[in-house]
Amino acid sequence: MNTAPIVSENETPAILGGPKTKLGPWPKRRLFGEEEKAAVMDLFDRCLRNSDPIGYSGPEERAYCEEFSALLGGGFADGVNSGTNALFVALAALDLPPYSEVIVPPITDAGGAMPVAILNGIPVPADCAPGGFNAGPAEIEARITPRTRAIIVMHAAGLPVDMDGVLEVARRHNLPVVEDCAQAHGSTYKGRPVGTFGDTAAFSTMFGKTHAFGGQGGVVFTKDETRWQRIRELADRGKPCGRAPGVRNVVATLNFNTDELHCVIGRAQLKKLPAMMRRRREIGNRIATACRGLEAIRMVEGIPGSDPVYWFVVFKYPQDRFRVGKAEFVTALQAEGIPFEADYNFLPMQYEWARNRHCLGTSGHPWNSPQYTGDPATPYPTPVAEEMIRTHFRLPINEGIDDETVEQVIRALGKIERHFL
Repeated sequence: MNTAPIVSENETPAILGGPKTKLGPWPKRRLFGEEEKAAVMDLFDRCLRNSDPIGYSGPEERAYCEEFSALLGGGFADGVNSGTNALFVALAALDLPPYSEVIVPPITDAGGAMPVAILNGIPVPADCAPGGFNAGPAEIEARITPRTRAIIVMHAAGLPVDMDGVLEVARRHNLPVVEDCAQAHGSTYKGRPVGTFGDTAAFSTMFGKTHAFGGQGGVVFTKDETRWQRIRELADRGKPCGRAPGVRNVVATLNFNTDELHCVIGRAQLKKLPAMMRRRREIGNRIATACRGLEAIRMVEGIPGSDPVYWFVVFKYPQDRFRVGKAEFVTALQAEGIPFEADYNFLPMQYEWARNRHCLGTSGHPWNSPQYTGDPATPYPTPVAEEMIRTHFRLPINEGIDDETVEQVIRALGKIERHFL
């Protein structure tokens, strides 16, 4: 493919009556195929043959967790039933006291902040580091108070956080770090997979993520065997793990288990994951390279030392270079037959539950208690995050996108940029 888009001077945008850049449908992922079907049928056949039910915490989950951990270079994993619950369990394993402030990502799905409040803590968003959706070390340190007890970092869109800097801040303040890797399966920072830097990591395996084992799912990962045993207890109603015989449920918690059916799908998916990661890297890197040849639009790339596996790709829209606003520009891109999206507006403290401090046990929640001495107005300004939302747009991608479609994405960007500059 070319290194930059070639766009004729007189091409008319589709929104103004010209031909679409992409005429066919947007390529689908085709995530689950014959391999997953065969794995599921084999499980059913075994259960029917032996008159056994499909259960949980069995050989398929053990094998899946070992294989998942091996992809991260070794450690301990536990499968759970959602990415949100993976983060909940990872945080619960830290055993933080009530009223703990926990630094959360500046831009995240509600599930990336809610577990803090559910665990009787106070979510405190750090701002984005300039140029991306991730918080940086300086932004995290700016939110640390004497009440801070932990840090959650999220590798948004598959772009790794500056983990060296974050870990240095965490060491200086003696704070554990939880990595939210829901969007970053396979991304690396300085040669190491994300999820291997912090004390624990949470992964989502729902159907929309790079790695999935069903409609919903998640994995908790750690390199500490003692912490892994605690994670397993917290994920399964407090059932003892690695304790003396006769010990019964040791902590009040809920059932966050996955099951054997999801894990056989996950094992088939893990075999496909390296190729899926490679393709997502290729697509993102190809678009980034082409954008360097455009006059104004640039794709957000990884920080030095990182190698992202892109979950979606993000573009900076320099308003001062164009005669239309970002929304009109993106509408014109969409008219070319490509599903660009104008926003990624997920500021955790702007959700209704956060604005109203409405949590489980609202009336007695530490967030609303007069004993909590934090600012009652929750003034955690995130101006860089808000600016990122105003000035950036994105494109969901998947590993099923072919080279011709990548070229059409690049051509559409060049075509609409040239028209509106």
